[in-house]
Amino acid sequence: MAIISGVNIPDNKRVSISLRSIFGIGPAQADDIVRKVGLEDNPRVRDLSDADLNRIREIVDREKVVEGDLRREINMNIRRLIDINCYRGLRHRRGLPVRGQRTKTNARTKRGAKRTVAGRRHSVTRK
Repeated sequence: MAIISGVNIPDNKRVSISLRSIFGIGPAQADDIVRKVGLEDNPRVRDLSDADLNRIREIVDREKVVEGDLRREINMNIRRLIDINCYRGLRHRRGLPVRGQRTKTNARTKRGAKRTVAGRRHSVTRK
């Protein structure tokens, strides 16, 4: 397996697919890297030469924010929102959806499993 930015990328997949296993590299970024390295026909990782792998590593290290640095940057952005007490920061702090989604029925992923609350007994007086 080839190691790029501290991540083992799969050997048996094509380069643009296999680069996506790095946090912060999606389809567009992966295709951009393949184009900058100058690879023809998007070969499999196992067919790359050491020089090609080194060029890919160099481009990812120099031009892209990935893995630990990206995670740190995302966390710092969330911390900043929480510290300045803006609405989005409050939603992060409370563990609720940040981008305006409804919470009456959905948002189970963010809020966790349902906790059933015992229903109220209505005292019905009959005559």
